Amino acid sequence: MSVSLIREIPFSKKWFISYSLIVTGAIFLAASFVLFITPYKIVPGGVYGISIVLHYLLGTPVGLVALCFDIPLTLIGIKFLGPRFGMKTVVGFSLTAVFTDTLTFFYGFEPLVKGDALLSSIFGGVMAGVGLGLIFKARATSGGSDIVAMIIAKYTRLPLGILMIYVDSVIVLIGLLVFRDWKIPLYSWIVIFITGKVIDIVLEGVSRDKSLFIISDKHEEIRDKILNELDRGGTYIDGKGMYNMAEKHIIFTVVSRRELGLLQEYIHKIDPKAFLTVTDATEILGEGFKSLREKVTE
Repeated sequence: MSVSLIREIPFSKKWFISYSLIVTGAIFLAASFVLFITPYKIVPGGVYGISIVLHYLLGTPVGLVALCFDIPLTLIGIKFLGPRFGMKTVVGFSLTAVFTDTLTFFYGFEPLVKGDALLSSIFGGVMAGVGLGLIFKARATSGGSDIVAMIIAKYTRLPLGILMIYVDSVIVLIGLLVFRDWKIPLYSWIVIFITGKVIDIVLEGVSRDKSLFIISDKHEEIRDKILNELDRGGTYIDGKGMYNMAEKHIIFTVVSRRELGLLQEYIHKIDPKAFLTVTDATEILGEGFKSLREKVTE
C-alpha cells in the first residue's frame, strides 16, 4: 500500500485523475460508514472501528475522532518507516473524516436499510471496498491502523497482511467487549471480508481469462490449435517427468473462458491422458493485453 515514488505534476491530467479518485473514494467510504456501518454498531477494524465504539460510548463525532487518530499515526509512521505517506494519503483520510461528519449532520444516524444488519453489512462492505480501492488506485494509503501493522512488520518480520488482520481483529473484539453482543464481531468480520474482496476487484478488475499449463505428448497439435484456431500465443517450457525422467514440452498460455472450453474439449479428444492446470488470471499485462506501461502510468 505504499505511495508511488513518482511525483505527479500539479494540475496535470494525471494529477486531476488521482485526486478525483481520492475524492470519489472518500465519498464512498464516508457513505458506507454513515448509511450502513455506524447505525448498527458494526466495528470494521481500523481507526473508524475505534471511532464508532467511542461514538456510542461518549457521543463523539466518528469522522473527527478518526482524524484525531490518523494524524498522530501518520506522524509516527513517518518517524519509524520514513516519508512514504505523502500528501495524497493526508488528503484521503482528511476528506473521509469531513465527508463522514458532514453526511451525518445532514442525514442523521438512522440506517438506510432499517432492521436488516446483514444486508447493511454486505452493502457497507461493498461501498467501503469501492472507496478504499479508488483511494489505493490513486497511489494513496488508508493510513490509520495499517501504519501500526507496518511498524510491527518492520521489527518482527511477520507478514504485513497477517498483521493487518490481527490488528483489525483486536479492534473488532474491543467492540464485542464494549457492546457485549456477539452479532457485532460477526457482522464486522463480514464487512472486513467483503471490503477486502471488493478492493481487489477495483484494483485488478474482474478478469474472464484463464492461465493454463498443459503437459501432453500431443503438444504440437495443441500448439496449432492455440495459434491458428484460437488466435492466441503461448510459451514452451522445457521440463522433465519426475517418474520416468522423460523430456516434456509444457505449454503455457492464456485464454478466455469460452476458449478454455473449446481447448479442453480438443485436448480430451486427441490426448485424454494430458495434464492441465487451470487458474484464474487476475491481471494480464503484455502483448495482446493491457501494456505494462499503461498499467504503471494510469
